[in-house]
Parts: sequence; structure tokens; C-alpha cells
Amino acid sequence: MTKFLLAVHVLAAIVAVGPVTVAASMFPPAVRRALASPDDARAVETVALLHRICRVYALVGVVVPVFGFATASDMGVLGDTWLVVSIALTAVAALVLVALVLPRQSALVESGGTRDGGGTREATVRLAMFTGLFNLLWATVTVLMIVRPGSTTGA
Repeated sequence: MTKFLLAVHVLAAIVAVGPVTVAASMFPPAVRRALASPDDARAVETVALLHRICRVYALVGVVVPVFGFATASDMGVLGDTWLVVSIALTAVAALVLVALVLPRQSALVESGGTRDGGGTREATVRLAMFTGLFNLLWATVTVLMIVRPGSTTGA
């Protein structure tokens, strides 16, 4: 059962978190392109699509910690330090996504890329910073999941 849970956990992480990290990273430059060419309908559509990908896959991403907890419980490692740190970092990453990335993306999408709606370069730079933080947190969790410091099965 452990192998099944672990496989689902890893696949869910790849399928759910991967698209969010990529789409969120692509979003700020896409908004800048839309700002530079306000008449380019395709640029505006791209921004909306990237935001939709982030929202949908963020919801799908809920299964990652669910199967992660099930896997950890089955492996008997719920109290291991590397896992507790990973859980904490996952919670912070989720908070960054829900509180800092998605609302800023929504504001930029709703403004239609207009300056008076908050579609300024400063807003996209700030969004890129929060997106980078989100991606860094997930990269750290991924490394912890692979290395598992102190684990008898760690590399």
C-alpha cells in the first residue's frame, strides 16, 4: 500500500504543483506584454489562461498533502523532522499562493491590464517576487522529500 500511496502522492505533485509553478512564473511577463500591447487580444487571453491554470491546479493540488499524510502515516514517519519541516514549508507555500499570488493575479486580470486597475510594472515585479518565493518553497520541499535528512532510507 505504501508504494501505491507514494506513487499517487508523487504523481499528484507533478501533475498539480508543476503547472502552477510554471504558469505562475509565466504570468508576470505575460501581463507586461499585455500592458505593452493593450490592443493585442491574444496577450490578454494568455494572461487570463495562465491565471485560470493557477486557480484550477491550486485546487487540484490539495490532493498532494492528503496523499502525503497517508504515505507518511503508512511509512511511520509522521514525527520525523524532515517531514515536519516539509509540512510547514508546504503550508507556507500554500499560504503564499492563496494570499499573495492568486489575489494579485486576479486583480491584474480584472483590471484588463490597465494602469488605473493596478496593472503597473511595480505590481508585476511584486507578483514575480511572491511567485519566486512560492517556487522556492516547493523546490525546498522537493529536495527534503528526496534527501530526507536523518532517514534510514535517505540518500
